[in-house]
Amino acid sequence: MFKHILVPTDGSPLSEGTVSRAVSFAKDAGARITFFYAQPDFPMPIYGEGALIDPTTPEQFAKSAQQEAERILASAKAVADASGVLAATDTLVNEVPYEAIIDAAERHGCDLIFMASHGRKGIAGLLLGSETQKVLTHGTTPVLVYR
Repeated sequence: MFKHILVPTDGSPLSEGTVSRAVSFAKDAGARITFFYAQPDFPMPIYGEGALIDPTTPEQFAKSAQQEAERILASAKAVADASGVLAATDTLVNEVPYEAIIDAAERHGCDLIFMASHGRKGIAGLLLGSETQKVLTHGTTPVLVYR
């Protein structure tokens, strides 16, 4: 039986549904959860017509990304807390989300990764979606894919 579940989340509606289902699954299994959010790295500046298009500094971007991670993870942890499921949170900056997810599962000694089948589109979809497929094919920890 599974005892420690990694639940990657990106705050999207599908991801929030996955958080709820993972909490229910963990409660039934008597498992604990680590919620994980892979923060995006600062995007490369875009140059157009000789002008640098950069609405924020790397420091401002990092602060904003950290705040977003804390908000998303606190929301997920609140769902677990309300159900009496022991939960922790983790986040780090990594430009390759699937590698960050696999690494987090290994660092925390998780025996299952519970993740959504797909997430948001575009830049907002960096965490889930094709990342789910990459976690499935590159990782060694079992993955439960929730639709």
